[in-house]
Amino acid sequence: MTEWEALSRVGLALIAGALLGLEREISDKPAGLRTYAIVSQGAALFMVLSLMLSTGNHVQGTIVDPSRIASTVVQGIGFLAGGVIFTIGRHVKGLTTAAGVWVAAAVGLLIGSGFYIIGFGGVVMTVLALRVFGAIAHRFPEGVRHDRRAAEEEQHERGLLD
Repeated sequence: MTEWEALSRVGLALIAGALLGLEREISDKPAGLRTYAIVSQGAALFMVLSLMLSTGNHVQGTIVDPSRIASTVVQGIGFLAGGVIFTIGRHVKGLTTAAGVWVAAAVGLLIGSGFYIIGFGGVVMTVLALRVFGAIAHRFPEGVRHDRRAAEEEQHERGLLD
C-alpha cells in the first residue's frame, strides 16, 4: 500500500465517521459529528499503520500481526465509550452514544483495512437502525419501560417476585 492509498483510506474513514456523527448531531446527542469522525479516522490510522508495519517488516523477515493493533483499538474505544455512560437513578444515559462510538471505530478499522463496502454498509445500517428504532422507541409513552422495571424491582424487594 502506498502512503497516498493509506491517506485516502484515512480520509474515507473520516467521512464515514462524520456520516454517523451527523445523525447523532441531528438528534442532539452529546457525541456528534466531530467525535465520530475523529474516532473513525483514528481507528483507520491505527489500522493503516498496522498494515504498513506488517508489510514493511515482512520483507525483513519479521512477521507482524496487524490484528494486534486493531485489538488494542477496540480496548481503547471501550474505555473511551465507557466515559459517556451515566447512571442517574434507575436511568442509564449515553449507552447508544457509547455503542455508536464503538461502531465508528469498527468502521474506521474496516476502511483502514480496505474493506470499503463493508465499512460504508455498516454506516448505512447504523444510521437506519438509529433512525428506525429511535422512531419506534419514541412511540412509547415516556417512562413506560422504566416504570414497569421500577414496579418489578419494588415487588422483588418486598419478596413478591423471585
